[in-house]
Amino acid sequence: MQYEMDQDMNDNTNGNSNSHSNDHLSHHGDPTAGPTIEQDEQPTQAAADLAAELQTLDPETAADSLEQSSDAVAAEAVAILEEGEVQPILEAMDADRRAALERSVSPELARQWKINTEFDEDTVGRSMEPPIGFFAKTQTVGETVELLRELVKTEPVTYCYVVDNARHLTGVLMMRDLLFSDDKATLESIMIPKVFALRAEMSIAQAIQSVASRQFFAYPVCDSSNHFVGLIRGQRLLEQQAFDLSAQVGAMVGVEKEERLATPWWRSLMFRHPWLQLNLLTAFLAAAVVGMFEHTLTKIVLLAAFLPVLAGQSGNTGCQALAVTLRGMTLNELKRGQTRYAVIKEMVVGFCNGALVGISAAVGMYIFATIQHNDRPGELALVTWLAMVVSCVVSGMCGVLVPTTLKRLGADPATASSIFLTTATDVVSMGVFLALATWLLL
Repeated sequence: MQYEMDQDMNDNTNGNSNSHSNDHLSHHGDPTAGPTIEQDEQPTQAAADLAAELQTLDPETAADSLEQSSDAVAAEAVAILEEGEVQPILEAMDADRRAALERSVSPELARQWKINTEFDEDTVGRSMEPPIGFFAKTQTVGETVELLRELVKTEPVTYCYVVDNARHLTGVLMMRDLLFSDDKATLESIMIPKVFALRAEMSIAQAIQSVASRQFFAYPVCDSSNHFVGLIRGQRLLEQQAFDLSAQVGAMVGVEKEERLATPWWRSLMFRHPWLQLNLLTAFLAAAVVGMFEHTLTKIVLLAAFLPVLAGQSGNTGCQALAVTLRGMTLNELKRGQTRYAVIKEMVVGFCNGALVGISAAVGMYIFATIQHNDRPGELALVTWLAMVVSCVVSGMCGVLVPTTLKRLGADPATASSIFLTTATDVVSMGVFLALATWLLL
């Protein structure tokens, strides 16, 4: 990946004077400049209101709202938003309108948007901000301090970074060193050469794991060639992680992660309806299994009353295992070779839960059978207990195997797992229950 570099940067390596270096500091491509140093105007109230509204909308609706606003207000509004919030909206916009919006914002911001689109969704590069507070290693402390005094008027500078002529990240500066060092000392002589940086192609989950023991306000982002390409705020990482975890819950029941409370009803319908139709098709499989045991249900009608009990308990067991598995996959805790351990663990937990819950269900079956004067209440209770144990064991196993298998096949485990899991738990629980009843009682 190639990033634009200012040709004037080569002057530093050719022995030019410090005064010449100062002449080209305002160029955008120079590493000492960052964004253009100007005193930005405060956003208008209309832009602030629009930005607040955009944060509550899904990308498509937000894009529609931007297209109805003037270029000036729209540009101010998107400048307020974080990069991770802007990218989905830009992708949902009409190409002409997006181009007009890019012309209305600062060149630095437009350039950063273009860079961010080259990275996959849910990666650090997708959410990074334009790099600020970075300086050439040949600059002096005095020059840097003067630039910082101007830069902090328009940008929230937390850390200062040092780059070489090719914009490779080479060091980080401590404010204490800038304050107490000689004005004529070069940044290279006072910088800390070992810099922790995130890779732009890293997933958000991987980045969060990397920064777990490094609690900084912001982190530099580099590409595969160690070019300093952006910054990402620590708060942004945490917000993105919280959003991803909440989106998993919605995905498990057919709710797209883009859907918000303010999403129009017709768009919500488009998001949710296909999932319900597919879920209905899989439900027919469970109905077909029940139909195979019509004779058994005709003989022992009480079995029909306990079918929802078996299906509900096994479904809950599977969902618990699925939730833990998806969380482990999101946090990158489920390493290669650990699937077998996870399956065995969930089967053991399922057996224990099934045995304990099965006792309660068996007691309930015994009481109902006695009330209805069934002549074999004990055997019905045994069938209920056995079916509960088997169903919970299989459900726990499916809660691990379904998402891991889907991930290997390239599908989104959060979106597709619940459909297959629900089908499996319903078919197994009802099938085992009715099969045992047929075998032991009839």
